[in-house]
Amino acid sequence: MTSSNLGHSAQYVQWFRQSSPYINAHRGRTFVLMLEGDAIEGEYFSHVVQDLALLNSLGVRLVLVHGARPQIDRSLALKGLASTFHQDLRVTTQPALESVKAAVGVVKATVESFLSIGLPNSPLHGARMRVVSGNFVTGRPLGVIDGIDFQHTGEVRRVDHNAISAQLDAGNLVLLSCLGYSPSGEIFNLAVENVAQHTAASLKAEKLILMGRDAGLIDDHGQTIKELTVGLLEERLHAFKGEARKHADAALRSVKQGVPRVHLLSYQQDGALLQELFTREGAGTLVTEDPYDQLRPAMIDDVGGILNLLAPLEDEGILVRRSRELLETELHRFYVIERDGMITACAALYPYSDDQAELACVAVHPDYRRSNRGQRLLEQIEQEASKRQYRQLFVLTTRTAHWFVEKGFVPGEVSELPEARQKLYNFQRNSKVFFKTLSRRINSSDK
Repeated sequence: MTSSNLGHSAQYVQWFRQSSPYINAHRGRTFVLMLEGDAIEGEYFSHVVQDLALLNSLGVRLVLVHGARPQIDRSLALKGLASTFHQDLRVTTQPALESVKAAVGVVKATVESFLSIGLPNSPLHGARMRVVSGNFVTGRPLGVIDGIDFQHTGEVRRVDHNAISAQLDAGNLVLLSCLGYSPSGEIFNLAVENVAQHTAASLKAEKLILMGRDAGLIDDHGQTIKELTVGLLEERLHAFKGEARKHADAALRSVKQGVPRVHLLSYQQDGALLQELFTREGAGTLVTEDPYDQLRPAMIDDVGGILNLLAPLEDEGILVRRSRELLETELHRFYVIERDGMITACAALYPYSDDQAELACVAVHPDYRRSNRGQRLLEQIEQEASKRQYRQLFVLTTRTAHWFVEKGFVPGEVSELPEARQKLYNFQRNSKVFFKTLSRRINSSDK
């Protein structure tokens, strides 16, 4: 085996090992995945199906919701029928409804055929996925909005979550379309995002995955926004247009209805689904109620993760080396940021006098240094120091002076340190000293 092959093998083994926590975490969970009609005609649709088969084999309970917008457009065009839209929703007349039913039926058959492939030497050989669809979604007419009668365009009234759950319990993949049915036998054309959102909320799914053209939500600089809380998404919602606005709105509504995580991915990026679900970096935008990364006081189980985080910085001489024993005794001074069981950042607060404390051991994993983790930890330490009535925070650093200056610290002298800390100062390291005056909290006794 060549060195190149050995390198690729090592990378594969490393990736597979790193994905194992996600494999365990996803087993038995319910995911609702939405595919636009464009995705089903895209070059990577067969790969998405293969990835769904893999998820199914790993014990993920899957509901696939498909759209059919481009297929409906073509079906209407063939009959010479024009499409009328209002508020980005199609007005579905009775003649148009026949085209909608025909287009959705073709898409449904196409999806089922791809999910049924199982020939020898094919990626789905042995997958044996059973696909179940039916009248699981009850619709109702959208009615008249701004004087426009939407006729056979509707919205979700109810999702039969018990029936869907029974199929998922049996190991089946449930396939839903953008059609809804009424108790009186009417058929309604529904927005696929509306179906996906209500299905995920009704099933109490762990994840809703929305696959569109873009790799998630894109900022003003053309970059993918990796994570957004509901609050931040509400603030930015006006900035998104078209498909991005629809997906952002569906994500917002889903999280508010109790879906813990919504992922926005691109069907045009091969492997985006697996990258999003089985790596820490992800491949799109994650929307959650609270920040995905958990900032909290350190616990004894975090010692190994903190040591791994500090070791490279200690080897470079940026931080003073700490033994496991010392760290365990000082653990109550540490705060950490955890992501999927991995400690990605840490910092500590050491008191040295009645009004001075040291900010120490500020470390962020290399893969996350362009995030705001350092800022979040600094704010947490400052908040804790103020709560304890410390007047001043100080830090000693050899390599990151500029960062602390940007955060409001000012240069100082060793002689200004508390006497106990001066005795511990290592003149060989020649660390620079910086101070920051804190806003003092007012106790009731001070009023």
